[in-house]
This record gives sequence, structure tokens and C-alpha cells, in this order.
Amino acid sequence: MKFKAIGLIAASAMTLASAVSADTYIRTHKGEAQTIDVSIKDGTLWCTRVSDGFEMCNGMTENEDGTWGGNNMRHPNMPKWMKFKGTVYFMDAGLKIKGCAVICDSEEWSKAE
Repeated sequence: MKFKAIGLIAASAMTLASAVSADTYIRTHKGEAQTIDVSIKDGTLWCTRVSDGFEMCNGMTENEDGTWGGNNMRHPNMPKWMKFKGTVYFMDAGLKIKGCAVICDSEEWSKAE
């Protein structure tokens, strides 16, 4: 019985940790608001568009300065095979996501309320 209780407590703690490390953001593209789930899974950052499951961040790792970066970022308006270097900067009201392939571009996403 004690082991079952310990297992339930551990499972509850893991669920709480997952909920704490996930937030929802709004990405506006061509006047359309898109909901993006941003979460940390196994120490890496994931940015998933809710409507179709499109993944943009693809397992970015945290840098010493608190930003997140990686070389497997994808943009929903580019070919699916195209990946590029990206950085995510968290701010009080949202985040800034920047990607560089041939040129660099960035977007700011507001935190959903």
C-alpha cells in the first residue's frame, strides 16, 4: 500500500511539473491568430501549433543566457524539409522567436490569457 501511495505522489508531481513547464501563446500570421503550445519536454523546448500539430522549435536547448536555440527550427509557410537555425527569447508578455536560413526574420508571440 505504501508503494502505491508513493507511486501516485510521484505521478502527480510529474503531471504538475509538465503543466508548469507549458504555456500557450498566440502567433498572428496574415491577420489570423494561431494558438501555439510551448513546452519543455526532457529539457528541450517545443513549439506546437494546436490546429494541426505542426512543430516549429523541434527540441531547442537552453543557452547560458536563458534563450533557447537549435538548428532544426521549421516555419509553417516553408517546405517541410527545410530546417534552419533559430532562437527563442522569453519576455514578460510573450516571446520572440527568430530564425535564420539565408536571411533572418523574427516574430513576437503574445502569451494567451
